Formats: sequence, C-alpha cells, structure tokens
Amino acid sequence: MRYSGLTQRIAGDGAAAWQIHDRALQMREQGVDVLLLSVGDPDFDTPSPIVQAAINSLLAGDTHYSQVRGSRGLRDSIARRHRRRSGQVVDADHVIVMPGAQCAVYSVAQCLLDPGDEVIVAEPMYVTYEGVFGACGATVVPVAVRPENGFRVDPADVAARITPKTRALLLNSPNNPSGASLSLMIWQELALLCVRHDLWLISDEVYGDLLYEGEHISPASLPGMAERTATIDSLSKSHAMSGWRVGWVIGPKTLNDHLEHLSLSMLFGIPEFVQKAAQLALDEDLPEVALMREEYRQRRDLVCTRLNQCPGIRAIRPDGGMFVMADVRQTGLSAQHFAERLLEGYGVSVLAGEAFGPSAAGHIRIGLVVDRRKLADACQRIGQCAMDLLEARRA
Repeated sequence: MRYSGLTQRIAGDGAAAWQIHDRALQMREQGVDVLLLSVGDPDFDTPSPIVQAAINSLLAGDTHYSQVRGSRGLRDSIARRHRRRSGQVVDADHVIVMPGAQCAVYSVAQCLLDPGDEVIVAEPMYVTYEGVFGACGATVVPVAVRPENGFRVDPADVAARITPKTRALLLNSPNNPSGASLSLMIWQELALLCVRHDLWLISDEVYGDLLYEGEHISPASLPGMAERTATIDSLSKSHAMSGWRVGWVIGPKTLNDHLEHLSLSMLFGIPEFVQKAAQLALDEDLPEVALMREEYRQRRDLVCTRLNQCPGIRAIRPDGGMFVMADVRQTGLSAQHFAERLLEGYGVSVLAGEAFGPSAAGHIRIGLVVDRRKLADACQRIGQCAMDLLEARRA
C-alpha cells in the first residue's frame, strides 16, 4: 500500500535518535540495572496542589469540551507570567494554549512556513525539529555552533545563511541539548537581522525557568520583535508536568487566529481539568518549584565536577536546562559508539550528540533526571567506560 510523502519527511536521524533509549527500556524490562539518562522527563512528582486542582476540577464536572484557544483564566495567567518575566506587553488575546510545547512548535511551523521556505536553526538542535519542518516541506538551514564557544550561536554565522528563501529563525534558549543560553547582546543582534530581513522568530523558551547563570531574555520584548515572534513555553520542565501536555504560544493576534483554525481541525482544545491545574501552577508561588530548580542546579554541578575528574572526559558546564554535554572524543570512539558501549557494558543510557547535529559530534547528552546518588554512580560508570577505552588504546 502507498503512504504519503509526509511519512518520509517526518522520519530521519532525529526520529532514530531514540533507538538507544528504547533499547535501555528493553534492558530494564529484562531486569538489567540501567541508569536511564537519555530522556528529559523530570523525576519529580508534580506538586500536590497542582494535582489537587485537577482533581477538584474533575469532581466539579469539568469533563466536557473546552475553549479551543484555552480558558480565559489560564490565558490571563500565562500573559501575566510573561509580562512579569519579559516586560513585553501582552494580554490573553496574544495567547493560545496547546497540548505541550512540541505541539506548539509544530502548529506554529504549519502556520508560518510553506514548502521550499528556509528556516535557520542553531545546531545542535532538539531532535524533533527536523520532523516538524519536514512536515510542512520547509528546509532546515543549520547554523553550526562550537563547543569551545559553549555551544552559543554567533549572529554573524546566522547572517551568512540568510537567503531570499529564508522565512524564519528557530532558537531555543536555554538550549536542548547543550544548556547554552543567549545573552542580551546576542539577542539584540539577532533581532536586528530579523527586522532587516523581515523574518519570523520562533523562540522555544521551555527551559527559561531552569537558568542558573545569567538572565533569561525573551526576544519578543526587543524593539520590532513582538509582531514577528512566536514564543513557545510550557510547564513540563519547570513544574514536572511533562505528562499533563500543556504548553502555549504567545504571538501576534493574527497568528493566534490561524493557530485556532488549525486547532479546530486537529486538537479542539485541551481538557478543562488540566487547564485548571495549569492555572494554579502559574498563579501560586509553590515552594516545590524553587526546590526542583535548586536540585537541578546541584545535579549539574555534581556531574560537571565528577566527570571533569575522569581521564578522557570533559563536561561542558551548561547555563541552564536539565542536561550536561560531555566530550568523549579522547576515548577514540564516536559518541554513538561510546553511548552503545556505555549502555551494553556499564548500564548507563545517554544520547549521542550526533543525534542533535554534527556540531555535537563526539559528545554525549546526560540527563539530570535521577537523584544525586544515582548521578554519582552514573558518573563513576561513565568514567570507568572512558578509562577502559583509554587503556585499551594504550595496550
């Protein structure tokens, strides 16, 4: 039987990146001791007041169709949060709620890009971006970043890749996988490029609340950017709500009109009880959220300290997020082969940097998604794997 060309455009290296994670899950099911550091799913429970808000909503009968754009109350809360964080003047009409940031990125791409358009993306990039842009027939133009520059994008490199076909930039700060964040100066230079060349900016800010050094900049707040920026955010990482599937887009009102039409034909809104929980998460100053953030910071520090004591390994300290990139090139293996050997021989599951693009070749991505005791164990196993490889090379 014949399938559409879409099925080929949404597959590829990005989709294949999860094979090592799937293998790790299989090994766990077989009783093998595996430390699973290959997926960015928080290991914390959703704070109980958020869960209780959903329960109360269910008991109140909120089990019917919801507003396609999201409830007014939730959109008001999102707008208030964004104004407080960025200074950008927005209200509920600039917000549309989506089932997760992944769906938000996909939907924005569908509404902004046509087949043949080019979208510039800093690389290494999150593995699903490839499929997102492939789905709408757009061409990804990667901008390679350098590990020695902390994986931060250089605006001059972006400028060099702009052509008459360029329609948009997508940037993720703090970045997944690298954890690198962009400074105000870099954002200002990128904003000038967007205005000068009449480009859209898709700003993926899902790790904005997990920034440990510096200040999170939301580029839509910069001059000339509000009308050309789609800001993507969610509660998945900051509030340990990955399974709740609640995210949003903040953008021009006309863009949100188009997103509403797309949602009508595909999603028809998200459950009201999930929205009530999300609204409480945004409105309440929950101590659990601050504690989770501090725990991630301490996990980052532990992993960087431990790995930088291991011969053959160099951890690159991230500004934020929930991952650490580690350079394993001294071991003589590619990151993919190192990750496979690490899983099969030492019981640690990580993703190879090549899955995120050539700039991350020779690096592995380590998720900070288990407690510090388990992370210390993982670092010991990673170090032992590297040591064994170095000794084998010298033999």
